Amino acid sequence: AGAMDWLHDLGVRAARYLQETFPGAEGWFLLVSALADLRNVFFVLFPAWFYLRRPVAVRLVWVAVVGDWLNLVFKWILFGQRPYWWVQDSGYYNNATIPQIRQFPVTCETGPGSPSGHAMGAAGVYYVMVTALLTIARGKKKPKLGYRCLQVLLWSAFWGLQVNVCLSRIYLAAHFPHQVVAGVFAGIAVAEASRHTPGIFTASLQRYLAVTLLLFSVAIGLYLALRVLGVDLLWTLEKAQRWCQRPEWVHIDTTPFASLLKNLGSLLGLGLALHWPLPRMPVWPLPIRLACVAISLALLHLFDLLRPPSKPELLFYALSFCKSAAVLLTTAVWVPYGVHRLLDWHKRKAP
Repeated sequence: AGAMDWLHDLGVRAARYLQETFPGAEGWFLLVSALADLRNVFFVLFPAWFYLRRPVAVRLVWVAVVGDWLNLVFKWILFGQRPYWWVQDSGYYNNATIPQIRQFPVTCETGPGSPSGHAMGAAGVYYVMVTALLTIARGKKKPKLGYRCLQVLLWSAFWGLQVNVCLSRIYLAAHFPHQVVAGVFAGIAVAEASRHTPGIFTASLQRYLAVTLLLFSVAIGLYLALRVLGVDLLWTLEKAQRWCQRPEWVHIDTTPFASLLKNLGSLLGLGLALHWPLPRMPVWPLPIRLACVAISLALLHLFDLLRPPSKPELLFYALSFCKSAAVLLTTAVWVPYGVHRLLDWHKRKAP
């Protein structure tokens, strides 16, 4: 406990140092935190990659979902604190010497803090994209100077982003430094493991259903087993509600069950989309595929404005699951089907 308190105090000092040294950097760090949010995988990156390189899109979803599920399990096992509540709640400081750290609208996440989900998700997802871009650039030829330059550029951008994500989570007082570092390396490990799991590209709908049920069952089983042992895994919710400066900054969609059901909905949605019984679409030229990307992004932006009611909680979780599945179905089934029908109609109308 003494070593952890020292580590936590070091993290609080780091957050204070960043906040006091860069008082105007709030906008930048909020932007970086938003870029690292896993929702971008489903609402932005999946539509783009699906029409350009489908295997990369599939791998992105698997890495995002499995990585976030592992993150949830780690959080439940490791009982990680968060700076914004630990500094008030720990008793480490005397009342007169409690360091003052600022809070922001995205500070008050309600789950445990270790490892950082933003750092883990960003590391896994961007690792997939960097390795995919390098594979495309390399092709079957031997590496040349241009490829070497691209390699340096992409990996520099990758590590630059990871450093900024880590700093943003510390600046916003949502995580301690050791939690973000652990998140980065855990995310890379998940992404690297996906490179050696070719089964994700050939999985049947039954396999998608089985994996979704397995991940849900293990998470619920772990939750119930720890409840039986007298451990309440929602202990962090009370701390968030108690120590967050503004009640409206505590959101139900940051709770562990909300992220679990959103991610499982996405995985099942991917399985349904890849095995939906519609006629196979032709391989379209690039302009049509880019148009599909644009239509998907526009529709998903409108779709994202539909927010499930936060009460009752079970309804919120069920609707979050369905919405996540519908996001992937919209991109991978309804948009290409609509475009296919439109092109057919245009062909028939042409003289």
